[in-house]
Amino acid sequence: MRCLLASLALAVAVPAMAQQAPRIEEASIEQLHAMMAQGSSSEAITRAYLARIAAMDRAGPTLRSVIALNPEAIAQAQASDARRTAGTPLGPLDGVPILIKDNIETRDPMPTTAGSLALKDNVTRRDAPVVARLRAGGAVILGKTNLSEWANIRSTNAMSGWSAIGGLVRNPYALDRTACGSSSGSGAAVAASFAAAALGTETDGSVVCPASINGLVGLKPTIGLVSRTHIVPISHSQDIAGPMARSVRDTAILFTAMIGSDPADPTTKDADAHRRDYAAGLSDTALKGVRIGVRRPEGMPPHLSAAYDRALAVLKAEGAVLVEVAEPRLDGLGEAEFTVFKTELKADLNTYLATTPPAVTARTLADLIAFNQAHADTEMPFFAQEIFEQAQATKGLDDAAYKAARATSLRLAGAEGIDAMLKAADVQILVEPTYAQAWLSDPIYGDQYNGPSASTLPAVAGYPHLTVPMGLADGLPVGLSFIGPAYSEALLLSAGYDYEQASHARVPPRYLPTADVGAGLEGAGRPGF
Repeated sequence: MRCLLASLALAVAVPAMAQQAPRIEEASIEQLHAMMAQGSSSEAITRAYLARIAAMDRAGPTLRSVIALNPEAIAQAQASDARRTAGTPLGPLDGVPILIKDNIETRDPMPTTAGSLALKDNVTRRDAPVVARLRAGGAVILGKTNLSEWANIRSTNAMSGWSAIGGLVRNPYALDRTACGSSSGSGAAVAASFAAAALGTETDGSVVCPASINGLVGLKPTIGLVSRTHIVPISHSQDIAGPMARSVRDTAILFTAMIGSDPADPTTKDADAHRRDYAAGLSDTALKGVRIGVRRPEGMPPHLSAAYDRALAVLKAEGAVLVEVAEPRLDGLGEAEFTVFKTELKADLNTYLATTPPAVTARTLADLIAFNQAHADTEMPFFAQEIFEQAQATKGLDDAAYKAARATSLRLAGAEGIDAMLKAADVQILVEPTYAQAWLSDPIYGDQYNGPSASTLPAVAGYPHLTVPMGLADGLPVGLSFIGPAYSEALLLSAGYDYEQASHARVPPRYLPTADVGAGLEGAGRPGF
């Protein structure tokens, strides 16, 4: 909190630049570079983002999407400007302000808290490799985003977007609605133009849900393409960092910079072989002739169903061949996945906590449980920690029940799930609505997941999942999911880009107090009344 307030003070106290402040609202990475080429600077752009955060995140709509700002951001922007003046820019991210979810470490003087007071002193001064790659490309690390505390793994009754340190993230489209978890702060911040783009993390839905619900593009990559080192963990089987932005191109630019092998994360041993410029291959004719499997989940609200039908019409008009896909029976998947989560959470979190600075006194999951009990008034004002307690009771990674659950979940999500649907329909990718519309933030009953969710199969299988805005339903953003086999990111991004360019479906937020559903709630009124 001190870091946030100091940085906001810095943003407003520094005298205004002589030139007019850049217009950064809804600006793409390409547009930011055009501003710099036309005489603006990374420093001016960074200051403009800081001023916008000061005016809107803890004031104005009070989104609470940013948990801390980087005291070194201005110096990083100035260094980028010096490179540009010298004719040695580092690439498409040089000078571009990026926000990082606060379960991902950066070497800047900011703690990595996962939203918990137990990690308020977790200043490691080390970059997660995924951040180091962005920094090597010249990105300005603007700050850290709020999140669902512990990435939404503490309680089954949790309220997405709330953390003890950051408070509740609010959805910029309707302030009483969820921004979804756990990358809620990244989603709300990018939607509100507090940065050009942001990093989120996903174990099951935590990139694609906030992206969909905040009107963004979000990519959950194939497991093994992006390092998880120095990221506060849940599950080494499913954890992955992913890019979130307002366009497919910006998402592809960020993703391109994130990929790479890391000796400390064995799953990434083949990642370097998949490095390429994923933005360069985008085409607005990419859908022509592509066979797409159409999933129609049960229980879609009417306005979501209508938005989905419009999206399918766009895909067909762009030349895609649409094939209806039958839903396989995958009984037991949810239970198996949850067993994996609980077992790996204890093992992985204990390993991570052992590497934190001495100022962090919670060194194990058992310590965290005790900390939360001792600070229940601030850590557990709305919901408890029953998942933590269940995880603490697990028997370790050698437990036969855990190993069986992992094998079962992989088989159901992969071979009998996505793989089977792709093969049966002879299609290259699958599409479906990402999530239903954002639900009300509710501190009493917690999250109310209503309607479809596309996240679980690709999350468990470790396959890529892209969500792209498909407009508003009941005044709230909804997304279209593109799902494919491992390492199909290039195909998904190209398909998503073609759809995006043909549909122009994204609508910027209006920061309304509640969803704009029309005047129906008021009734027609009696004549003469």
